[in-house]
Amino acid sequence: MMSDKFDSRALYQIGYGLYVLTTRDEGRDNGCIVNTVMQVTSSPVIIAVAVNKQNYTCDIIRKTGLLNINSLTEDTPFEVFRRFGFQSGRDADKFAGLTPEISDNGLIVLSNHSRGFLSLKVQSETDLGTHIMFLCAPEDGKLFSNDETVSYSYYQKNIKPKIPRQEKKEGFVCRICGHVYDGDTLPEDYICPVCKHGASDFEPL
Repeated sequence: MMSDKFDSRALYQIGYGLYVLTTRDEGRDNGCIVNTVMQVTSSPVIIAVAVNKQNYTCDIIRKTGLLNINSLTEDTPFEVFRRFGFQSGRDADKFAGLTPEISDNGLIVLSNHSRGFLSLKVQSETDLGTHIMFLCAPEDGKLFSNDETVSYSYYQKNIKPKIPRQEKKEGFVCRICGHVYDGDTLPEDYICPVCKHGASDFEPL
């Protein structure tokens, strides 16, 4: 349990990339933005991917055991983050109007604004409370460019639209999507209804 002295800003020193995770179930494609993807072993190669339980994508991965990771580049426009991060695949077709490529596992690959992709097969999963961590073996992969993978920090500073400063009032704002929680106290277990991030990603207005 974290102490009252813990400053959540200390977590900012940990680096994260941003990725579109794609899945498919019963003829329907879906995807979401994730920021926790890492290679944890080299022989055999195992990739760890953490996905919020509230995401429809998480349900599909648990059912099918297949996913693609598409690494976004620094030239990715905000619209891509809005499309895949600020709406639920339960309610919207996130690929409407797009003509993406398909990898050998039958899942979508995003070649635009992507450095490359990995096709992964789940080997095991661990329940982390709010998230499921999937340990996966790569079955396919390709680099499209040598462009830099966009970091979470770069996204915050250069891609995400700036929220206009408003008159001071009580409340908390989500640093990810800008959703505002009205009130003088933010519950510790609060989950953003827009982007599904927790209370640690909110700051006072």
